[in-house]
Amino acid sequence: MSDALLATHSLGRSFGKLEVLSGLDLRVETGEVLGIIGPNGAGKSTLLALLGGTIPPSTGTIEYAGEDITRRSAHWRAQHGIATSYQIPRPFLGMSVLENLLVGARYGAGLSAKEAEGAAWYALERTHLTPRADDLAGSLRLLDRKRLEVARALASRPKLLLLDEVAGGLTEQELPPIIDLVRSVQEYGVTVVWIEHVVHALTAVATRMICLTYGKVLAEGTPHDVLASPDVRSIYLGIEPDLDEVVAEGAPNA
Repeated sequence: MSDALLATHSLGRSFGKLEVLSGLDLRVETGEVLGIIGPNGAGKSTLLALLGGTIPPSTGTIEYAGEDITRRSAHWRAQHGIATSYQIPRPFLGMSVLENLLVGARYGAGLSAKEAEGAAWYALERTHLTPRADDLAGSLRLLDRKRLEVARALASRPKLLLLDEVAGGLTEQELPPIIDLVRSVQEYGVTVVWIEHVVHALTAVATRMICLTYGKVLAEGTPHDVLASPDVRSIYLGIEPDLDEVVAEGAPNA
């Protein structure tokens, strides 16, 4: 068994004859922020679904905290410290912000009523949503809905947080709060795997990065090294117009 918090071995997933991921070996060390980039169709969201347990792999295994969890359900994973924040927030619109978190903590992560209340208020504070605790989720704008989506994941007291394009759809002015949020989550001790198309947001926090293409790892290393790779630059030509600027300035944590 691996001593990494999370590891995959020869992980693969096919849908009929379409092979989306193939032979993926991945390690995620405790406390790091692993950024994952790649063009559309590279297998990024499928990988996150495999790690979160919403779909099973076709081949290979997944280890978490030294245990083989390949066939464990998404519910089991949520109760054992793996939380997912999805690209498109889907809160319970008729419930308050606080009630959304309580539902996630109580029934998603299986916390006691007292534990769920403490976890919910903690998540509100970490995501700066405390002033909106009593507001209906349906009244929130996109940035706060993104915060709520992350808060719902945090309310389950995760050891590992899976982020799916949390910066997607936000304006440049709305990115700093999200970047600060992910940074604060990591500083609190939560390990993060973050899939993102907004590369300059990702490089502000990621300690390591991989680029996927056609279901395989094209490049791996520091954010600066990955973004400087000629193969990666070629794949992103026309997709990330600010990539040259990111590489030239150098990625934080590189």
